[in-house]
Amino acid sequence: MLKGCLIANPAAGRGTTTKKVAHIVDCFSRVGITDILETQSAGEEERITRAALDLECDTIVVVGGDGTCSRVADTILKSGAECALGVVPAGTGNDFAKTLGVASYTPAQVAALVASPARTRIDVGLADGRHFINSCGFGFDASVLEATGRVKFLKGDALYIYAALMQLFTYRGFPIAIDGGVRELAKDLLMVTVSNGRYLGGAFHIAPEASVLDGALDVCVVRDANVLERARLFATALRGTHGRLASVRTFRTPGITLSFPSPPAIEIDGELRQARSSEVRIECVPHALTVIAAPDARL
Repeated sequence: MLKGCLIANPAAGRGTTTKKVAHIVDCFSRVGITDILETQSAGEEERITRAALDLECDTIVVVGGDGTCSRVADTILKSGAECALGVVPAGTGNDFAKTLGVASYTPAQVAALVASPARTRIDVGLADGRHFINSCGFGFDASVLEATGRVKFLKGDALYIYAALMQLFTYRGFPIAIDGGVRELAKDLLMVTVSNGRYLGGAFHIAPEASVLDGALDVCVVRDANVLERARLFATALRGTHGRLASVRTFRTPGITLSFPSPPAIEIDGELRQARSSEVRIECVPHALTVIAAPDARL
């Protein structure tokens, strides 16, 4: 018998989730899930997830965005518990929901999927001691995420697109040493992303060939470039064809080490954090997390 609970982040989607909670709870009560735990402030996901695991929940459904899903997944993985993760998409980018094929699902459709026996084990990434389900990024990627916090009048994909345009022509490149898949010292890079899933910031197909089942991560290294090349990068990343540009290098690897002049800012699943040191190790953890995905999801 299914024993599950909902973990909701009322602040997800810039506060729009609060209005939907009652309807979502009603949908899940019809499949036997009646417990809902809500975060009151950022960072509470670990405590709440551990409480759900202590109650021996075998399924946790996140009502929220990529950041909430990521923190819940990280807690499940660190606990060693056998617990499946599902998601009712309610965030800004919903990249993880896209990977699971449920980005356009209604709460009732997700509830029906959770009640079915469908379960899949997927890869996750581990960066600087923190698990990620979708991607981590450095440089321009982290700068764009920081810029979204200053934009109050947009949400969804439009927020990330606008923030990226704000940074596109002013962000300065940075030096980095790369060891893993390639070995080189790169100067004046614009961005490095290491992806488990295909999407970034909702609208960008940063790793169009990535799979969460292949035991590897997809790396995209973007050299700094002139204004015209940056504009091309922006346009092609929306379509997933940026790999054809001369300034872009992509490769697949089970692990990679990045070395910076000082501890860098890291974007991890849509949230910003500071690395613990100037050397950041990132690796794939194959088939680590059980998820609830749509039957036609391109995993």
